[in-house]
Amino acid sequence: MRLERLTVNKIKIFLTSDDLMERGLSKDDIWKDSIKWHQLFHDMLEEASEEFDVEIQGSVAVEIFSLQAQGMIMIITVDDYIEDEEVLFDGFVEMQVRVEGCENLLYQFESIEDIIALSHRLFALNVSGGSLYSYNNRYYLNMNNIENSVVEKIAAFLSEYGNPSILSTHVLEEYGKRIIEDKAVETIRKYFK
Repeated sequence: MRLERLTVNKIKIFLTSDDLMERGLSKDDIWKDSIKWHQLFHDMLEEASEEFDVEIQGSVAVEIFSLQAQGMIMIITVDDYIEDEEVLFDGFVEMQVRVEGCENLLYQFESIEDIIALSHRLFALNVSGGSLYSYNNRYYLNMNNIENSVVEKIAAFLSEYGNPSILSTHVLEEYGKRIIEDKAVETIRKYFK
């Protein structure tokens, strides 16, 4: 599970499919509004409260995005909260991220600059490949055929610059514009030094 502060009152929680299975949940339990799901939600709020040293009070809005192979993302918006003036949500906290058995990692990016910076970091780790798409004024990087030994590391870097996509690769193939096929990381690094 990974926590990240987006704004003063918004927290993003990324749960892998393994995280859900470890807690005895499936994605279907979330939509069914089960007791297990309520317990997980309260546990995540407590953990976020402890990690970011913020007392969460008042109403909470939750947006849930289910991701195919990667798991799910929850965006939690807190209307009222008490915050220690000196403690700011700065960056993110990484907690036991495991991404195993995934066919590909598909991430969405707001700007091409994010992908350029990411490509330089990935290339420095000897990571290459990936296909770059454009769709609805956003960019998508599909990293596939990744060795299991580096999937976790690549997912962490992708999450630093973008967000896991809720789109499928089939939608991108059909409706998106393919910019670079199969060699996105090295091509971007070559032309944007």
